[in-house]
Amino acid sequence: MPEPRELLRFAVVGLAAYGVTLLGDYSLKLTVLSEKPVTALFLATVASTAFAYLLSRRWSFAGRGGHHRVREAALFFVVNAGAVAVNLVPPLVSRYVLHLSVPHVSFVAQEVADFVAGMVLGTASGTAFRWYGYRRWVFPRSAPPVSVPQVGEPELVVERLPELRRGQRDGEVAEVP
Repeated sequence: MPEPRELLRFAVVGLAAYGVTLLGDYSLKLTVLSEKPVTALFLATVASTAFAYLLSRRWSFAGRGGHHRVREAALFFVVNAGAVAVNLVPPLVSRYVLHLSVPHVSFVAQEVADFVAGMVLGTASGTAFRWYGYRRWVFPRSAPPVSVPQVGEPELVVERLPELRRGQRDGEVAEVP
């Protein structure tokens, strides 16, 4: 179960990065990349990824870690590369499989389809992938959490033997008759 504060911070950073993505995507798509909407979304997502790393490292997952910063940043960008790929699937399907683009549909329908596919479906699936990847690979817990056995669950008890038997090393498992 994720820590509520960590999840809330992840969501705040995600919303801020979403704003960077949205602003970058539409700035590029409505100006220099009007003929390449998927490229515009890709570039905006890469920019927001760098922004998200800084906030995630300093705030969202500040209590986690265990990797050197260079390795951590590399893992962060690898996870985000996978998330970008996941994020681009819905707009690619919308544009090039379903043909929800001009001249097949109106300009307004195209923009609504782009928004729903890229900014809603793509972002939601990419966010789920990031949450898992960050917690699993990028910002793992330094030590595994200790769990308390539930009622009815078998419990493993490890005890040190009072004396070592001949030929046995400390820490070895020995059968006790």
